Amino acid sequence: MNFSITGRRIEITDAIRDRARRKADKLPRFHNNISRVEVLVEGSTAGRFTVEVIANVEREELILAKETRAEMYTAMDAAFHKMVRQLKKKKEKQRDNKHSGAPRPEPLGSPEQEDVA
Repeated sequence: MNFSITGRRIEITDAIRDRARRKADKLPRFHNNISRVEVLVEGSTAGRFTVEVIANVEREELILAKETRAEMYTAMDAAFHKMVRQLKKKKEKQRDNKHSGAPRPEPLGSPEQEDVA
């Protein structure tokens, strides 16, 4: 999985990079086809931070989670939490679609068939 972090109007320190990397490394637990994770950290003049997490899932569309908070680390945690929820939901839909086929036939010799004869 490729990982990149970019800062807008903020310098990305080693501590910020390490925290984002640790959070991104946990994402493949929730969806196994993640090929790339991008984190955008944006600082504003009002003292608020916006964190965007973009996950590129193979054979799927991009998944985006965005959060704005006064504290940068809480914004990062909240954005990754949103990403986890979205990945879980997408994986659950894939599993549900995989098993929604024709109804199973009744086994031979079931009591319902004996009453008919």
